Amino acid sequence: MRIFSTFLLLLLLFIPYPQELHAEKEMESIIIEVEGDPEIHKEYLETYHPFIEVIAVYHQLFNGIAIQGASANLQKIESLPFVQRIHSVQQYKALPWDGNREKGNGVIPSDLNTTSFTGVGVKVGVIDTGIDHSHPDLQKNYSGGYDLVDLDEDPMETIPEQGIPTSHGTHVAGIIAADGELKGVAPDAEIYAYRALGPGGAGTSVQVIAAMEKAIEDGVDIINLSLGNNVNVPDFPTSVAVNRATELGVAVVIANGNSGPQDWTVGSPATADKALSVGASTAPTETPLLYEPMADRTIPLTEMVGSSPWNLTKDYPIADMAEENGKLNGRIAFIKRGETPFYEMAKRAEEKGAVAVVIYNKEKGMFRGSVQNKEDPINIPVVSIAMEDGVWLKEQNEGESIYLETAYEHEERTIAPFSSRGPVTVNWNIKPDVVAPGTNIMSTVPGGYEPLDGTSMAAPHVTGAIALIKEAHPDWSTQQIFGALKTTAHVIGEGNVLAPTIQGTGEIQPEKAIESTTIIHNPQLNFGQINGYRETSEFSLTIENMADVAQTFTFDYPKQQNGVNWKLPMSFRIEANQKKTIPIELSITAARMDQGVHQGWITLRSQDNQYNLPYIFVNQAANQPKTAGFEFAMKTLSEEAYEYRIYLTEPARRVEVDLYDPESLVFKRRLLEMENVKTGEHQGEISKKDAGDTGYYLAVVTVFLKDGTYESSPSIVYIE
Repeated sequence: MRIFSTFLLLLLLFIPYPQELHAEKEMESIIIEVEGDPEIHKEYLETYHPFIEVIAVYHQLFNGIAIQGASANLQKIESLPFVQRIHSVQQYKALPWDGNREKGNGVIPSDLNTTSFTGVGVKVGVIDTGIDHSHPDLQKNYSGGYDLVDLDEDPMETIPEQGIPTSHGTHVAGIIAADGELKGVAPDAEIYAYRALGPGGAGTSVQVIAAMEKAIEDGVDIINLSLGNNVNVPDFPTSVAVNRATELGVAVVIANGNSGPQDWTVGSPATADKALSVGASTAPTETPLLYEPMADRTIPLTEMVGSSPWNLTKDYPIADMAEENGKLNGRIAFIKRGETPFYEMAKRAEEKGAVAVVIYNKEKGMFRGSVQNKEDPINIPVVSIAMEDGVWLKEQNEGESIYLETAYEHEERTIAPFSSRGPVTVNWNIKPDVVAPGTNIMSTVPGGYEPLDGTSMAAPHVTGAIALIKEAHPDWSTQQIFGALKTTAHVIGEGNVLAPTIQGTGEIQPEKAIESTTIIHNPQLNFGQINGYRETSEFSLTIENMADVAQTFTFDYPKQQNGVNWKLPMSFRIEANQKKTIPIELSITAARMDQGVHQGWITLRSQDNQYNLPYIFVNQAANQPKTAGFEFAMKTLSEEAYEYRIYLTEPARRVEVDLYDPESLVFKRRLLEMENVKTGEHQGEISKKDAGDTGYYLAVVTVFLKDGTYESSPSIVYIE
């Protein structure tokens, strides 16, 4: 049962405790959603609750009021008839990342910009953990913002005195528009920062929506959201707000999530159909390996976090650090993993003159560790290898010293394994829309620079690219910009193209998007769900000719598939600077195909250009998760009740939530039961008495479907 202990420990490391963080404050800040005109309710609060200060009023993306006051006074607000909900349960986090190399070895954001444009005059809103606007590379372009956590005008990153410090937003902002020692994609764009995520990078959906509203009020052109949760549904509140912001003319770019490589892992708000959701691609790499020529043996290496890159240019003898009595000069030290911290092992080897350190596992398989220490860094490469390779090295070294060469394995550009996959449940949309560089990205952090991984790093590359396009084409609409990026994206997978739900339309190419003479406004073809024996679905493809001359287009007819029949126009013409809608029909004979998700590509050609259009349809049923997120926490401003929220992706005859001991898996009690539950979000309250004893529990959510099948999914809950 140790797996649950480990999982629980990891969860504990990321659970924020807002009560502790604000224990010394006399005042607290919350945002409430209200029914009716929030301006009228603002006047009511100012008149009848003078000890509560109204900080802000929101009315574009949702009806809300930000207020501040003593806890005792805030508790009186809940009973007011116009108050719908008070959200302080922390649901959103800055998407996790992984620092892995010292400065100088990461991917530089400005490499994506091969144009003469720099984002001049474009306003970019970064909704994140705030930014370190005192950083020398961000000072020039920082133009303002707001703190939705502390409700003030200074969106600075969380510092240690406030709780768990953050750097995520600063890194994101640097990728977009750093302008100093490091250059972002659009170094002349204006950065507006909105701190919606507080200590530890945690925040609420309402803080995120309120930050979006403030950004729109400030007149930003683009919003970057490198944040998310695990709710894979199209109509979660943040997704609805994102769609509304897009309708108001703001380009919203969202990280797809870091929960890959499984399908159905994209989370809200990246599920919003009108936003541009971004996955992470990897650059072509040369991965170092150790090679022993006499035995013709290759040993894979895993670089430690904080290690210098492995760049040895000749062969070196190896030495077992445990047996060499300090004789490590000019050798590769190899060490068995033990109780000593990796940093201490590596530092000792470095001090004894080793040129590199290899740590082999004490159990089967590979592992990844860290030797990071900013105060006294390791200056030689440190890697880990599998136990079997370490044992072999030890056996070979017992006779004469053996020499190891460095070989390299070339890896083509691909999708990062952590990058979340689609499709979106319920509406089956293809997500991500596009991908961008998301591994080993060098950018700004408080106090310096750091390379990080994540779709959080991919999204701001796209945000910067949009700033370039907006400068180049100030008259283009958001739909045209999104369409141009998708139309000109490079499909990843030489000879074996990756599925659309892995890469969307492919990796962005900003220069080609700016120069494109064709914009396909909706190149992701979604034919929905097929339920009957034989059905025909139609998709209307909108193509705009941006050239000053007419263009003729033709489709390559798709490869014949059993049960699938396409109806495509053989050839069509679009006049100069005109737009045309092209009908595409897909007929499916359900019995002649497997059930589930079917996806692929069709090709459209125009003169010398080729456009790859991804398509998707679901035959009968899919294997999507039946629940998308279960949240359970103490009700805001209450000590007597809990709030729960659960989302179903299809109707169910019954839903049960049972609590188990996370260590022993012994059943404890049933927390919740619902009958005849519809698709969508369901929320409610459970009294403290009914919730039961204090502690951490493994909550197993079981959904009993109408066809007699059922599905269970686990999560950890805490009862105070």
